[in-house]
Amino acid sequence: EKFDIVKKWGINTYKCTKQLLSERFGRGSRTVDLELETQIELLRETKRKYESVLHLARALTAHLYSLVQTQHALGDAFADLSQKSPELQEEFGYNAETQKLLCKNGETLLGAVNFFVSSINTLVNKTMEDTLMTVKQYETARWDRELVGLRLLGRSGGRSVMPGVPRRLEYDAYRTDLEELSMGPRDAGAVSRLDAAQSQFQSHKDKYEKLRADVAIKLKFLEENKIKVMHKQLLLFHNAISAYFAGNQQQLEQTLKQFNIKLKTPGAEKPSWLEEQ
Repeated sequence: EKFDIVKKWGINTYKCTKQLLSERFGRGSRTVDLELETQIELLRETKRKYESVLHLARALTAHLYSLVQTQHALGDAFADLSQKSPELQEEFGYNAETQKLLCKNGETLLGAVNFFVSSINTLVNKTMEDTLMTVKQYETARWDRELVGLRLLGRSGGRSVMPGVPRRLEYDAYRTDLEELSMGPRDAGAVSRLDAAQSQFQSHKDKYEKLRADVAIKLKFLEENKIKVMHKQLLLFHNAISAYFAGNQQQLEQTLKQFNIKLKTPGAEKPSWLEEQ
């Protein structure tokens, strides 16, 4: 049984190697799904751009956090001087109150921006990455588990795995094999080989097309999810930033309530997300 499996693996490897060399020297044709490959390349480009947005949003969070910390310290300094400088008590006092208000608004804005960062991070590094893993399987998927998973005992008692070949290359190899046999003579032996080739080709075609369908479905669901997530996050980001720089504290707080964002309450045991940045 092991000999038959090795023999089958050897024949498959030979056909695929022949197909690969034929493609590289320009003699063989390669199956290309232009629409799907365009979508895949668009996804990779989109991921790169979203990674850039994520990087910038994280930088904005760090800068805002530093600003809030500075405003907090400045407010404390003004309050202290207000108590120790009777002749400037009022001036130091209202500056202390202003910095306190700005600090509060800054913390509220940070809550919104952090939520934005967290959501984009999930979209980029989990949702998009999961789809790209399916794409990778489509591009480099290996041969049948009974062959790739076959482990042969080595001389030292260790184990080695028989290598496989990409599913697309395998599909094209058997397609080419079928085409060559179809153009040959039709004697009894040839007809038998042609039937066997047709059966093998259909089997590999079904597996290849299943992978391709899986990728198409993942890409479709990803696009729908991306639009849904970004519609919400971009609205949040716009409303929060606009309210903050307009000095509209009520609208800023309302934005967090609208998107169910809760700020860390003071005195909590775990460090706030601000401290974890």
